[in-house]
Amino acid sequence: MDAALLDALVRRHAFEYLDHLRHQHGDVLPYHVLRDGFRFQGERVPLLGPQGIFKPAVLSAMPLSLTTAPPHPGRAAPYDDELGDDGMIRYRYRGTDPSHRDNAGLRRAMACRVPLVYFYGIVQSKYLAQYPTFVVADDPDRLTFLLQVDQAEAVVAPGTEVGESVQARREYITRAVKVRLHQAAFRERVLTAYRRCCAMCRLRHAPLLDAAHIIADRLPQGLPLVSNGLSLCKLHHAAFDRHLVGVRPDGVVQVARSILDEEDGPMLRHGLQGMHGQAILLPRRVADHPNRQALEQRFEEFRASA
Repeated sequence: MDAALLDALVRRHAFEYLDHLRHQHGDVLPYHVLRDGFRFQGERVPLLGPQGIFKPAVLSAMPLSLTTAPPHPGRAAPYDDELGDDGMIRYRYRGTDPSHRDNAGLRRAMACRVPLVYFYGIVQSKYLAQYPTFVVADDPDRLTFLLQVDQAEAVVAPGTEVGESVQARREYITRAVKVRLHQAAFRERVLTAYRRCCAMCRLRHAPLLDAAHIIADRLPQGLPLVSNGLSLCKLHHAAFDRHLVGVRPDGVVQVARSILDEEDGPMLRHGLQGMHGQAILLPRRVADHPNRQALEQRFEEFRASA
């Protein structure tokens, strides 16, 4: 089979398989299923490998994926990748030799305008996949490639010239990807700390759980730290955001008087009124417990609203 056709077919199968994995697992994908990959013409094709720039054996020249590894607790991430505010992702070379075969492979992918997968590690063994991702520039002085994410339809015509409208679209999509990656990383860290259950009602159905900010992320103090988050089901997240329930600095839930005085069905009685005076579930690690000053500030907002 012609090498260019084989390359295009493998990438298409990779994207289709990732669509299937997202349907099965959600946006956050476990490392082992990405490592195991899919089968193409009887051969196993992993989606990523131990190195950040990964080319499976079935491909002859250009990588299939790029990976930013998740940070280890107390240790920085091994690669100095950056999600910029300018609609670009900066991805470090493999090593310091611009002519290393992995760097040369990415440079060829840029010249041929072929799509890749960008895997972003949010916590250990959990990744978000962004595709199609394109290498759009090479900065040898900084040992860095510049990447942009595009919409799915872009995979149908690799090698097509890129006009201003495509560049603008990619910048917009890549900025949105940055927000999404940070939100997903915050959610995964918070839900992991709270053993994947609601801190108020103990619901364990993960699709119905959110990571709620104690101090809103639009504020300077609203950092994406586990200690500024609570794992809440969608009902209690909405009630928390609207000051229908609050959490005292000592971790005890308070329900607004208007809700306590209201008469309704079993959901109100058990889902909201029944939370009044109950202590929230706390993470096992003390470092992950809700920041007391943040709780005090948020509880004052609850009292003022009530």
